[in-house]
Amino acid sequence: MNAKKFVAATSRDALRMVRDDLGPDAVILSNRKVDAGVEIVALAGSELSALTEMRTQQAAPAPAPKKVMSGTQQLLASYTARIPDAAPVAPMAPQPVRMTASAVPIAPVQDQQGALMSEIKSMRNMLQEQLACIGWSEMQQRSPERTKLLRELLNAGFSATLARHLLEKLPDDAGPSWIRKVVEHNLRVIKQEDSLVTRGGVYALVGPTGVGKTTTTAKLAARAVVRYGANKVALISSDSYRIGAHEQLSIYAKMLGVSVHSVHDVAELKRTLAALRDKHLVLIDTIGMGQRDGRVASQTQMYDSCGVKRLLLLNATSGGDTLEEVVRKYRTVGVVGCIPTKLDEAVSLGTVLDVAVRHQIPLHYIANGQRVPEDLHEVNVDYLLHRAFKPAAQSAPFALNELEMPALMSGQGVAPAASRRLAA
Repeated sequence: MNAKKFVAATSRDALRMVRDDLGPDAVILSNRKVDAGVEIVALAGSELSALTEMRTQQAAPAPAPKKVMSGTQQLLASYTARIPDAAPVAPMAPQPVRMTASAVPIAPVQDQQGALMSEIKSMRNMLQEQLACIGWSEMQQRSPERTKLLRELLNAGFSATLARHLLEKLPDDAGPSWIRKVVEHNLRVIKQEDSLVTRGGVYALVGPTGVGKTTTTAKLAARAVVRYGANKVALISSDSYRIGAHEQLSIYAKMLGVSVHSVHDVAELKRTLAALRDKHLVLIDTIGMGQRDGRVASQTQMYDSCGVKRLLLLNATSGGDTLEEVVRKYRTVGVVGCIPTKLDEAVSLGTVLDVAVRHQIPLHYIANGQRVPEDLHEVNVDYLLHRAFKPAAQSAPFALNELEMPALMSGQGVAPAASRRLAA
Protein backbone atom coordinates (compact mmCIF):
# COMPACT_ATOMS: atom_id res chain seq x y z
CA MET A 1 0.00 0.00 0.00
CA ASN A 2 1.63 3.22 -1.22
CA ALA A 3 0.17 5.86 1.09
CA LYS A 4 1.45 9.39 0.57
CA LYS A 5 1.95 12.21 3.04
CA PHE A 6 1.05 15.82 2.25
CA VAL A 7 1.98 18.81 4.41
CA ALA A 8 0.69 22.33 3.81
CA ALA A 9 0.05 25.52 5.73
CA THR A 10 -3.74 25.01 5.80
CA SER A 11 -6.06 22.04 5.48
CA ARG A 12 -7.53 23.51 2.30
CA ASP A 13 -4.10 23.68 0.65
CA ALA A 14 -3.35 20.12 1.78
CA LEU A 15 -6.61 18.86 0.26
CA ARG A 16 -5.81 20.61 -2.99
CA MET A 17 -2.41 18.86 -3.05
CA VAL A 18 -4.13 15.50 -2.49
CA ARG A 19 -6.56 16.08 -5.35
CA ASP A 20 -3.81 17.27 -7.71
CA ASP A 21 -1.56 14.27 -6.95
CA LEU A 22 -3.96 11.37 -6.36
CA GLY A 23 -7.12 12.58 -8.10
CA PRO A 24 -10.68 13.19 -6.86
CA ASP A 25 -11.14 9.54 -5.75
CA ALA A 26 -8.29 9.67 -3.24
CA VAL A 27 -9.02 8.24 0.22
CA ILE A 28 -7.82 10.24 3.24
CA LEU A 29 -6.39 7.89 5.88
CA SER A 30 -5.44 10.44 8.56
CA ASN A 31 -4.97 14.13 9.22
CA ARG A 32 -3.30 15.99 12.05
CA LYS A 33 -1.75 19.31 12.91
CA VAL A 34 2.05 19.58 12.74
CA ASP A 35 4.52 22.40 13.18
CA ALA A 36 4.43 23.19 9.46
CA GLY A 37 0.62 23.34 9.40
CA VAL A 38 -1.58 20.34 8.49
CA GLU A 39 -0.43 16.81 7.57
CA ILE A 40 -2.71 14.51 5.55
CA VAL A 41 -1.97 10.87 4.71
CA ALA A 42 -3.92 9.67 1.66
CA LEU A 43 -4.16 6.72 -0.69
CA ALA A 44 -5.14 6.64 -4.36
CA GLY A 45 -8.62 5.24 -4.94
CA SER A 46 -7.32 2.75 -7.52
CA GLU A 47 -4.87 1.26 -5.01
CA LEU A 48 -7.62 0.84 -2.44
CA SER A 49 -9.81 -0.96 -5.01
CA ALA A 50 -6.94 -3.30 -5.90
CA LEU A 51 -6.23 -3.95 -2.23
CA THR A 52 -9.88 -4.73 -1.53
CA GLU A 53 -10.08 -7.13 -4.49
CA MET A 54 -6.87 -8.91 -3.39
CA ARG A 55 -8.15 -9.40 0.14
CA THR A 56 -11.43 -10.73 -1.20
CA GLN A 57 -9.63 -13.29 -3.32
CA GLN A 58 -7.42 -14.32 -0.38
CA ALA A 59 -10.47 -14.78 1.81
CA ALA A 60 -12.19 -17.06 -0.73
CA PRO A 61 -12.19 -20.77 0.33
CA ALA A 62 -9.93 -23.21 -1.58
CA PRO A 63 -11.70 -25.61 -3.94
CA ALA A 64 -12.48 -29.04 -2.46
CA PRO A 65 -10.85 -32.16 -3.99
CA LYS A 66 -12.87 -33.69 -6.74
CA LYS A 67 -14.52 -37.05 -6.20
CA VAL A 68 -16.07 -39.41 -8.67
CA MET A 69 -19.80 -39.45 -7.99
CA SER A 70 -22.91 -40.62 -9.63
CA GLY A 71 -24.88 -38.07 -11.61
CA THR A 72 -27.46 -37.39 -8.90
CA GLN A 73 -24.90 -37.30 -6.07
CA GLN A 74 -22.73 -34.92 -8.08
CA LEU A 75 -25.68 -32.55 -8.59
CA LEU A 76 -26.61 -32.58 -4.90
CA ALA A 77 -22.99 -32.08 -3.82
CA SER A 78 -22.59 -29.03 -6.06
CA TYR A 79 -25.75 -27.58 -4.57
CA THR A 80 -24.73 -28.05 -0.94
CA ALA A 81 -21.21 -26.74 -1.66
CA ARG A 82 -22.71 -23.34 -2.38
CA ILE A 83 -24.18 -23.05 1.13
CA PRO A 84 -21.72 -22.25 3.97
CA ASP A 85 -21.50 -24.89 6.73
CA ALA A 86 -23.96 -27.15 4.92
CA ALA A 87 -24.54 -30.56 6.48
CA PRO A 88 -23.32 -33.57 4.47
CA VAL A 89 -25.89 -35.15 2.23
CA ALA A 90 -26.88 -38.67 3.15
CA PRO A 91 -26.85 -41.29 0.39
CA MET A 92 -30.19 -41.62 -1.21
CA ALA A 93 -31.76 -43.39 -4.10
CA PRO A 94 -31.44 -41.64 -7.46
CA GLN A 95 -34.47 -39.53 -8.22
CA PRO A 96 -35.16 -36.50 -10.41
CA VAL A 97 -34.20 -33.22 -8.75
CA ARG A 98 -35.73 -29.90 -9.91
CA MET A 99 -33.71 -26.77 -9.14
CA THR A 100 -34.53 -23.15 -9.96
CA ALA A 101 -32.16 -20.21 -10.32
CA SER A 102 -33.75 -18.45 -7.34
CA ALA A 103 -33.01 -21.43 -5.11
CA VAL A 104 -29.23 -21.10 -5.60
CA PRO A 105 -27.76 -18.32 -3.39
CA ILE A 106 -25.40 -15.90 -5.14
CA ALA A 107 -22.01 -15.28 -3.56
CA PRO A 108 -22.20 -11.83 -1.89
CA VAL A 109 -18.59 -10.89 -2.63
CA GLN A 110 -19.41 -8.19 -5.17
CA ASP A 111 -22.17 -6.74 -2.98
CA GLN A 112 -19.84 -6.62 0.02
CA GLN A 113 -17.11 -4.96 -2.02
CA GLY A 114 -19.56 -2.35 -3.38
CA ALA A 115 -20.89 -1.63 0.11
CA LEU A 116 -17.34 -1.26 1.42
CA MET A 117 -16.35 1.19 -1.32
CA SER A 118 -19.56 3.16 -0.82
CA GLU A 119 -18.88 3.45 2.89
CA ILE A 120 -15.28 4.54 2.29
CA LYS A 121 -16.40 7.23 -0.18
CA SER A 122 -19.01 8.45 2.29
CA MET A 123 -16.37 8.70 5.02
CA ARG A 124 -14.03 10.50 2.65
CA ASN A 125 -16.68 13.06 1.67
CA MET A 126 -17.58 13.63 5.31
CA LEU A 127 -13.94 14.16 6.23
CA GLN A 128 -13.37 16.52 3.32
CA GLU A 129 -16.41 18.59 4.31
CA GLN A 130 -15.17 18.78 7.89
CA LEU A 131 -11.68 19.79 6.79
CA ALA A 132 -13.12 22.37 4.39
CA CYS A 133 -15.31 23.75 7.16
CA ILE A 134 -12.21 24.01 9.37
CA GLY A 135 -10.42 25.74 6.51
CA TRP A 136 -13.15 28.35 6.16
CA SER A 137 -13.13 28.89 9.93
CA GLU A 138 -9.38 29.41 9.77
CA MET A 139 -9.80 31.88 6.92
CA GLN A 140 -12.44 33.74 8.90
CA GLN A 141 -10.00 34.15 11.77
CA ARG A 142 -7.00 34.89 9.55
CA SER A 143 -8.78 37.21 7.08
CA PRO A 144 -12.03 38.58 8.50
CA GLU A 145 -12.28 41.14 5.69
CA ARG A 146 -12.32 38.40 3.07
CA THR A 147 -15.13 36.51 4.77
CA LYS A 148 -17.02 39.77 5.19
CA LEU A 149 -16.79 40.34 1.42
CA LEU A 150 -18.01 36.81 0.84
CA ARG A 151 -21.02 37.33 3.07
CA GLU A 152 -21.83 40.63 1.34
CA LEU A 153 -21.66 39.01 -2.11
CA LEU A 154 -24.02 36.22 -1.09
CA ASN A 155 -26.44 38.60 0.59
CA ALA A 156 -26.41 40.75 -2.57
CA GLY A 157 -27.68 37.77 -4.60
CA PHE A 158 -24.43 36.61 -6.21
CA SER A 159 -23.99 32.84 -6.46
CA ALA A 160 -21.62 30.91 -4.21
CA THR A 161 -19.82 29.73 -7.36
CA LEU A 162 -18.97 33.26 -8.52
CA ALA A 163 -18.26 34.46 -4.97
CA ARG A 164 -15.73 31.66 -4.37
CA HIS A 165 -14.06 32.40 -7.70
CA LEU A 166 -13.73 36.10 -6.94
CA LEU A 167 -12.29 35.50 -3.47
CA GLU A 168 -9.77 32.98 -4.79
CA LYS A 169 -8.48 35.64 -7.21
CA LEU A 170 -8.70 38.51 -4.70
CA PRO A 171 -5.23 40.03 -4.03
CA ASP A 172 -4.19 40.39 -0.39
CA ASP A 173 -4.27 44.19 -0.52
CA ALA A 174 -7.57 44.43 -2.47
CA GLY A 175 -11.11 45.04 -1.28
CA PRO A 176 -14.67 45.68 -2.49
CA SER A 177 -13.54 48.08 -5.23
CA TRP A 178 -11.46 45.31 -6.84
CA ILE A 179 -14.42 42.92 -6.89
CA ARG A 180 -16.62 45.61 -8.37
CA LYS A 181 -14.07 46.27 -11.13
CA VAL A 182 -13.81 42.57 -11.96
CA VAL A 183 -17.59 42.25 -12.24
CA GLU A 184 -17.71 45.39 -14.40
CA HIS A 185 -14.90 44.06 -16.60
CA ASN A 186 -16.80 40.81 -17.19
CA LEU A 187 -20.15 42.44 -17.99
CA ARG A 188 -20.64 42.47 -21.75
CA VAL A 189 -22.55 45.63 -22.66
CA ILE A 190 -23.66 46.41 -26.21
CA LYS A 191 -22.83 49.97 -27.24
CA GLN A 192 -25.56 52.00 -28.88
CA GLU A 193 -23.80 52.10 -32.24
CA ASP A 194 -24.02 48.30 -32.24
CA SER A 195 -27.53 48.02 -30.78
CA LEU A 196 -30.31 46.17 -32.54
CA VAL A 197 -32.15 49.46 -33.20
CA THR A 198 -29.11 50.86 -34.99
CA ARG A 199 -28.14 47.72 -36.87
CA GLY A 200 -31.69 46.67 -37.72
CA GLY A 201 -32.83 43.21 -38.72
CA VAL A 202 -35.37 40.69 -37.46
CA TYR A 203 -35.48 39.93 -33.74
CA ALA A 204 -37.77 37.81 -31.59
CA LEU A 205 -38.15 38.57 -27.90
CA VAL A 206 -38.27 35.27 -25.97
CA GLY A 207 -38.59 34.26 -22.34
CA PRO A 208 -40.99 32.91 -19.72
CA THR A 209 -44.53 34.16 -19.24
CA GLY A 210 -44.89 37.53 -17.54
CA VAL A 211 -41.33 38.73 -18.13
CA GLY A 212 -42.54 41.71 -20.19
CA LYS A 213 -42.04 40.67 -23.83
CA THR A 214 -44.99 42.57 -25.34
CA THR A 215 -44.23 45.80 -23.48
CA THR A 216 -40.52 45.61 -24.28
CA THR A 217 -41.34 44.96 -27.95
CA ALA A 218 -43.35 48.19 -28.01
CA LYS A 219 -40.53 50.09 -26.25
CA LEU A 220 -37.95 48.96 -28.81
CA ALA A 221 -40.31 49.76 -31.69
CA ALA A 222 -40.82 53.27 -30.30
CA ARG A 223 -37.06 53.89 -30.24
CA ALA A 224 -36.76 52.75 -33.86
CA VAL A 225 -39.73 54.88 -34.97
CA VAL A 226 -38.19 58.02 -33.47
CA ARG A 227 -34.95 57.38 -35.33
CA TYR A 228 -36.02 55.85 -38.66
CA GLY A 229 -39.75 56.55 -39.01
CA ALA A 230 -42.87 54.39 -38.65
CA ASN A 231 -42.69 53.09 -42.23
CA LYS A 232 -39.37 51.39 -41.45
CA VAL A 233 -40.63 49.39 -38.48
CA ALA A 234 -43.02 46.43 -38.29
CA LEU A 235 -44.35 44.21 -35.51
CA ILE A 236 -45.28 40.52 -35.64
CA SER A 237 -47.32 38.62 -33.05
CA SER A 238 -46.83 34.86 -32.79
CA ASP A 239 -48.75 34.59 -29.51
CA SER A 240 -52.01 32.89 -30.41
CA TYR A 241 -52.42 31.24 -26.99
CA ARG A 242 -52.73 34.16 -24.59
CA ILE A 243 -56.12 35.86 -24.73
CA GLY A 244 -55.84 39.41 -26.06
CA ALA A 245 -52.11 39.12 -26.88
CA HIS A 246 -52.48 40.21 -30.51
CA GLU A 247 -54.94 42.96 -29.55
CA GLN A 248 -52.48 44.36 -26.98
CA LEU A 249 -49.71 44.53 -29.56
CA SER A 250 -52.13 46.06 -32.07
CA ILE A 251 -52.87 48.90 -29.62
CA TYR A 252 -49.16 49.68 -29.32
CA ALA A 253 -48.76 49.47 -33.12
CA LYS A 254 -51.62 51.94 -33.63
CA MET A 255 -50.07 54.35 -31.13
CA LEU A 256 -46.73 54.18 -32.96
CA GLY A 257 -48.20 54.15 -36.47
CA VAL A 258 -46.49 50.90 -37.48
CA SER A 259 -47.89 47.81 -39.17
CA VAL A 260 -48.64 44.67 -37.15
CA HIS A 261 -49.00 41.10 -38.44
CA SER A 262 -50.03 37.79 -36.92
CA VAL A 263 -48.43 34.41 -37.68
CA HIS A 264 -49.21 30.90 -36.47
CA ASP A 265 -46.60 28.63 -38.03
CA VAL A 266 -43.29 28.55 -39.87
CA ALA A 267 -44.85 28.94 -43.33
CA GLU A 268 -46.76 32.10 -42.35
CA LEU A 269 -43.66 33.52 -40.65
CA LYS A 270 -41.53 33.01 -43.77
CA ARG A 271 -44.16 34.64 -46.02
CA THR A 272 -44.56 37.59 -43.65
CA LEU A 273 -40.83 38.16 -43.33
CA ALA A 274 -40.47 38.06 -47.12
CA ALA A 275 -43.12 40.77 -47.41
CA LEU A 276 -41.36 42.91 -44.79
CA ARG A 277 -37.84 42.64 -46.19
CA ASP A 278 -37.72 46.39 -46.91
CA LYS A 279 -38.20 47.26 -43.22
CA HIS A 280 -35.24 48.41 -41.13
CA LEU A 281 -36.41 46.63 -37.99
CA VAL A 282 -38.92 43.82 -37.49
CA LEU A 283 -39.76 42.77 -33.93
CA ILE A 284 -41.58 39.53 -33.05
CA ASP A 285 -43.59 39.20 -29.86
CA THR A 286 -43.46 35.50 -28.96
CA ILE A 287 -45.48 33.10 -26.85
CA GLY A 288 -44.57 33.18 -23.18
CA MET A 289 -43.38 29.70 -22.17
CA GLY A 290 -41.83 28.50 -18.95
CA GLN A 291 -38.29 27.19 -19.23
CA ARG A 292 -39.56 23.65 -18.56
CA ASP A 293 -42.15 23.78 -21.34
CA GLY A 294 -41.42 21.24 -24.05
CA ARG A 295 -42.41 23.76 -26.74
CA VAL A 296 -39.29 25.86 -26.10
CA ALA A 297 -37.23 23.56 -28.34
CA SER A 298 -39.76 23.70 -31.20
CA GLN A 299 -39.96 27.49 -30.93
CA THR A 300 -36.17 27.69 -31.15
CA GLN A 301 -36.17 25.44 -34.20
CA MET A 302 -38.80 27.61 -35.92
CA TYR A 303 -36.84 30.84 -35.51
CA ASP A 304 -33.57 29.17 -36.47
CA SER A 305 -35.13 27.91 -39.69
CA CYS A 306 -36.16 31.47 -40.55
CA GLY A 307 -32.86 33.08 -39.55
CA VAL A 308 -34.46 35.10 -36.74
CA LYS A 309 -32.17 36.32 -33.97
CA ARG A 310 -33.45 36.32 -30.40
CA LEU A 311 -33.24 38.51 -27.32
CA LEU A 312 -33.75 36.73 -24.01
CA LEU A 313 -35.67 38.70 -21.38
CA LEU A 314 -34.56 38.04 -17.79
CA ASN A 315 -36.82 38.88 -14.87
CA ALA A 316 -34.60 40.63 -12.29
CA THR A 317 -36.99 39.61 -9.49
CA SER A 318 -36.49 35.88 -10.11
CA GLY A 319 -34.31 33.71 -7.89
CA GLY A 320 -30.87 32.53 -8.96
CA ASP A 321 -31.85 28.92 -9.62
CA THR A 322 -34.77 30.04 -11.78
CA LEU A 323 -32.67 32.45 -13.86
CA GLU A 324 -29.95 29.82 -14.26
CA GLU A 325 -32.49 27.33 -15.62
CA VAL A 326 -34.04 29.93 -17.94
CA VAL A 327 -30.65 30.73 -19.47
CA ARG A 328 -29.73 27.08 -19.89
CA LYS A 329 -33.04 26.25 -21.63
CA TYR A 330 -33.34 29.33 -23.84
CA ARG A 331 -29.69 30.08 -24.63
CA THR A 332 -28.76 28.89 -28.13
CA VAL A 333 -26.62 30.20 -30.97
CA GLY A 334 -29.47 32.41 -32.16
CA VAL A 335 -29.68 34.31 -28.85
CA VAL A 336 -27.60 37.47 -29.35
CA GLY A 337 -28.14 39.00 -25.91
CA CYS A 338 -30.54 39.76 -23.09
CA ILE A 339 -32.62 42.56 -21.58
CA PRO A 340 -33.07 42.48 -17.78
CA THR A 341 -36.63 43.57 -16.93
CA LYS A 342 -38.55 44.62 -13.80
CA LEU A 343 -35.51 46.32 -12.29
CA ASP A 344 -37.89 48.59 -10.40
CA GLU A 345 -39.36 45.57 -8.57
CA ALA A 346 -36.07 43.83 -7.71
CA VAL A 347 -34.57 44.34 -4.25
CA SER A 348 -31.06 43.68 -5.59
CA LEU A 349 -29.57 43.17 -9.04
CA GLY A 350 -26.79 40.82 -7.96
CA THR A 351 -28.59 37.69 -9.17
CA VAL A 352 -29.32 38.82 -12.72
CA LEU A 353 -25.82 40.31 -13.10
CA ASP A 354 -24.30 37.08 -11.79
CA VAL A 355 -26.07 35.07 -14.51
CA ALA A 356 -25.05 37.57 -17.19
CA VAL A 357 -21.41 37.46 -16.06
CA ARG A 358 -21.06 33.68 -15.73
CA HIS A 359 -22.80 32.95 -19.04
CA GLN A 360 -21.30 35.97 -20.81
CA ILE A 361 -24.64 37.17 -22.20
CA PRO A 362 -24.43 40.65 -23.73
CA LEU A 363 -26.76 43.28 -22.21
CA HIS A 364 -28.60 45.34 -24.84
CA TYR A 365 -30.98 47.43 -22.70
CA ILE A 366 -32.51 47.46 -19.23
CA ALA A 367 -36.22 47.87 -18.44
CA ASN A 368 -37.62 49.19 -15.16
CA GLY A 369 -41.32 49.82 -15.65
CA GLN A 370 -44.43 49.57 -17.85
CA ARG A 371 -44.37 52.96 -19.55
CA VAL A 372 -43.78 52.99 -23.31
CA PRO A 373 -41.21 54.06 -24.33
CA GLU A 374 -39.87 55.85 -21.21
CA ASP A 375 -39.02 52.75 -19.16
CA LEU A 376 -36.43 51.27 -21.54
CA HIS A 377 -32.90 52.55 -21.02
CA GLU A 378 -29.40 52.13 -22.31
CA VAL A 379 -27.25 50.01 -20.02
CA ASN A 380 -25.79 52.15 -17.23
CA VAL A 381 -23.09 49.98 -15.64
CA ASP A 382 -22.50 52.33 -12.72
CA TYR A 383 -26.19 52.25 -11.84
CA LEU A 384 -26.33 48.45 -12.09
CA LEU A 385 -23.25 47.96 -9.89
CA HIS A 386 -24.50 50.49 -7.35
CA ARG A 387 -27.78 48.59 -7.07
CA ALA A 388 -26.01 45.23 -7.01
CA PHE A 389 -23.51 46.08 -4.26
CA LYS A 390 -25.88 48.09 -2.14
CA PRO A 391 -25.59 46.65 1.42
CA ALA A 392 -28.41 44.31 2.34
CA ALA A 393 -30.32 44.87 5.56
CA GLN A 394 -28.80 42.62 8.23
CA SER A 395 -32.23 42.04 9.76
CA ALA A 396 -33.60 40.56 6.53
CA PRO A 397 -34.74 36.93 7.04
CA PHE A 398 -32.70 35.71 4.06
CA ALA A 399 -29.46 37.48 5.04
CA LEU A 400 -26.55 35.27 6.14
CA ASN A 401 -24.63 35.93 9.33
CA GLU A 402 -21.04 35.07 10.24
CA LEU A 403 -21.84 31.83 12.06
CA GLU A 404 -23.52 30.35 8.98
CA MET A 405 -20.63 30.98 6.59
CA PRO A 406 -18.33 27.97 7.26
CA ALA A 407 -21.11 25.40 6.83
CA LEU A 408 -22.41 27.11 3.69
CA MET A 409 -19.05 27.41 1.95
CA SER A 410 -17.62 24.01 2.86
CA GLY A 411 -18.47 22.51 -0.55
CA GLN A 412 -15.38 21.50 -2.50
CA GLY A 413 -16.91 21.04 -5.98
CA VAL A 414 -14.99 22.29 -8.99
CA ALA A 415 -16.27 25.63 -10.30
CA PRO A 416 -18.18 25.33 -13.60
CA ALA A 417 -16.41 26.25 -16.81
CA ALA A 418 -18.50 29.42 -17.13
CA SER A 419 -16.96 30.84 -13.94
CA ARG A 420 -13.43 29.67 -14.78
CA ARG A 421 -13.51 31.81 -17.93
CA LEU A 422 -13.89 35.03 -15.96
CA ALA A 423 -11.09 37.54 -16.37
CA ALA A 424 -9.58 38.96 -13.21
